[in-house]
Amino acid sequence: MASNIGMMDSAYFVGRNEILTWINNRLQLNLSRVEEAASGAVQCQMMDMTYPGVVPMHKVNFDAKSEYDMIQNYKVLQDVFNKLKIEKHIEVNKLVKGRPLDNLEFLQWLKRYCDSVNGGIMNENYNPVERRSKGGNKQSSKGSQKISKSLQSNNMHNTSSGDTLGNNKTSGPRQGKTYAAAGGANALEEIQALSNEITDLKLSVDLLEKERDFYFAKLRDIEILCQTPDSENIPMAVAVKKILYAADAKESALAEAQKYLSEALDADEN
Repeated sequence: MASNIGMMDSAYFVGRNEILTWINNRLQLNLSRVEEAASGAVQCQMMDMTYPGVVPMHKVNFDAKSEYDMIQNYKVLQDVFNKLKIEKHIEVNKLVKGRPLDNLEFLQWLKRYCDSVNGGIMNENYNPVERRSKGGNKQSSKGSQKISKSLQSNNMHNTSSGDTLGNNKTSGPRQGKTYAAAGGANALEEIQALSNEITDLKLSVDLLEKERDFYFAKLRDIEILCQTPDSENIPMAVAVKKILYAADAKESALAEAQKYLSEALDADEN
């Protein structure tokens, strides 16, 4: 089962965009960054979709902003894992910090696990919007809606008053403000796009470094094996060491080592 997948499993090479598409399509959300799932509510709902009725959705706070509220969501998720006997430790202290790589890795694991249960097929009978309505903190959500409506009403009133007072003024300053607002919006969009690009590059670098360390460790294991007294004089070991240490040599030296390795393989077969 995917609960015990290793860190170099193909699951951890799934890209950020694929993860976001997976979440948005299944839960009818519009996340643009993986760290937006740091509250743990998304993970709880994914498990609710995979195992209908197992997650107590009334305890999940989709409006969680503080670390305390986020931790409560992860407690719900850990309880679900324990109930389903899923051997996966949740590093809550890292996830609630909202760091992109930590959240991406956990979501990569979650996708692999859910796909191993349902074969990657979406549950068509699951209504994510309706299930979210059963989540906690409903009162604050309703209160926010009321406040929002009140602000909208006040803004409309102020706008209409401003229009009445401004009828006798020239349109020059107003047009200047409009252009300034449009320029500010474009600048914010550009900043957001650049920020997302930087995040993507950081994730790519982290994944490449992880892959580099993995293969370097493998080469180091091979080197140690070839240096043991029992095998260091074996033709195969000698050929492998020539290839390992040919990184700074000329191409002819590498070609010679490869030829030597081929001869050693032929000798072993005979």
